[in-house]
Amino acid sequence: MSKTPILKPNYSYTFRSYFEMSFEPEDILAEFGYSLKRSSLNQKKSTIELDRLENLKSRIEESLPYISLTSEAARRELLIAPILLDVVHYTQAQLRIEYPLIVTEQLKGSLDYYLHADHKLLVVEAKNADLARGFTQLAVELIAIDAWTDSQEANLQGAVSTGDIWQFALLNRESKQITQDLNLYRVPADINDLLRILVAILSRYG
Repeated sequence: MSKTPILKPNYSYTFRSYFEMSFEPEDILAEFGYSLKRSSLNQKKSTIELDRLENLKSRIEESLPYISLTSEAARRELLIAPILLDVVHYTQAQLRIEYPLIVTEQLKGSLDYYLHADHKLLVVEAKNADLARGFTQLAVELIAIDAWTDSQEANLQGAVSTGDIWQFALLNRESKQITQDLNLYRVPADINDLLRILVAILSRYG
């Protein structure tokens, strides 16, 4: 018996639409011909000197007791943005915020954060601090970038973040498989590892 399609023909969907769907991520990705795998990615970590690390960590630790992470603006402006700005400092990556992207009527919307240097990185803020649904949105946006980019890279990488928790994803373009990293990185506890992974993803030599 054939499975009823999730996506309706001639219907318009934004990236946020996939966050709001209650379907399993595997079923949503299958609509675009991609599969999902859950595995430890064993991310490479940069070995460069992170001259702003201690300052960033202390600022975050100092502010956390006084901010409510139920606010998307707080998570975005006080946790995610400062980390990405430091990544830009280390990699000289171009950072696009709310970057509009239209591939098809089923793949369109705005990318929260899109960084590109020697390599590229997509970062999605998990709305309502819902990491699971945020990951589904991230995966669909990676599929959109796969169809849109003229890059010859074999893999595309992304991360979803609630501000205090980050999770990575890798899209293998040849196999059309998206790997969901089993590892989670906490802020500020794991900020050293997190920054080194973000820098390594964007850098040619790490």
